[in-house]
Amino acid sequence: MKKLLIVDDDPRNIFALTAVLRSRSFEIKSCTSAKEALEVLNEKNGVDAVLMDMMMPEMDGYEAIPIIKSAQQDLPIIAVTAQAMKGDRERCLDAGADGYISKPIDIDKLVSLLAELNENR
Repeated sequence: MKKLLIVDDDPRNIFALTAVLRSRSFEIKSCTSAKEALEVLNEKNGVDAVLMDMMMPEMDGYEAIPIIKSAQQDLPIIAVTAQAMKGDRERCLDAGADGYISKPIDIDKLVSLLAELNENR
């Protein structure tokens, strides 16, 4: 799994994740809104996985994930949350996410999760 789409309304998060993941040979695309992510994914541009921030204005990850999954069932989506609250993981998985990780993101854990999702494809 080498092409990732990062969806986060905070450009600082995108910048930090992009720098670290590119250093690990990932190709990164990014969007600052879920609506923009839907447009990018509709282009069928070969994204291998999505890192979806769950709390964004306009359309959040809970709304976007089911839409993405209805069109691309096999596309792994990892839900990313800033505030790990009790029940968040289950709520994200119920929305259709394939994995869950909280901020600040442990990059080794993220890479491991991506590898695991890739094996299960």
